[in-house]
Amino acid sequence: MTLAQRCQPVELILSDVDGVLTDGSIVYDNQGIETKRFFVRDGLGIRLWQRAGGRFGLVTARSSHIVKVRATELGIEIVRQGSEEKRTITEQIAAELGLPPQNICYVGDDLPDLAAMQHVGLAVAVGDACTEVREAAHYVTTASGGRGAVRETIELILKVQRRWDDIVQKYQQPARTGDTVRG
Repeated sequence: MTLAQRCQPVELILSDVDGVLTDGSIVYDNQGIETKRFFVRDGLGIRLWQRAGGRFGLVTARSSHIVKVRATELGIEIVRQGSEEKRTITEQIAAELGLPPQNICYVGDDLPDLAAMQHVGLAVAVGDACTEVREAAHYVTTASGGRGAVRETIELILKVQRRWDDIVQKYQQPARTGDTVRG
């Protein structure tokens, strides 16, 4: 099956958090409060995916309040935290939504993501994922985790599904009469 054939039916993207939506760093302040750094273009990519009618969810082995905050900010309703059984969680989400595996993309970076990646139609590894995850992936992003890998995945899928140009067009200002186009 080609990459395009795998991208075409995708309706749901599930993503790990640490190492995918972040660079994998876990930082604690002097009060023991965890902080994470998210990349703004990944966030916009998620919003664009949702505006295009796609669903997005987070599946992470760790539990963190900041994940809830980021999910709320981005309108992500599917959030599963605190379990390394990511394949089981992915199967549960698919059943809840009535989606077959081929309609799901999973983005991961490390060994706990492998089983979930092997269960979906489109398995994506971020560019700096561990070797085993990159080898199991149907697509490896050029971007690293926390540096646009999710956005790259979303653009890939939307371009294959021929929906990217419509999204870009909404951000372009129409040319006014007399304007000169420079390139």
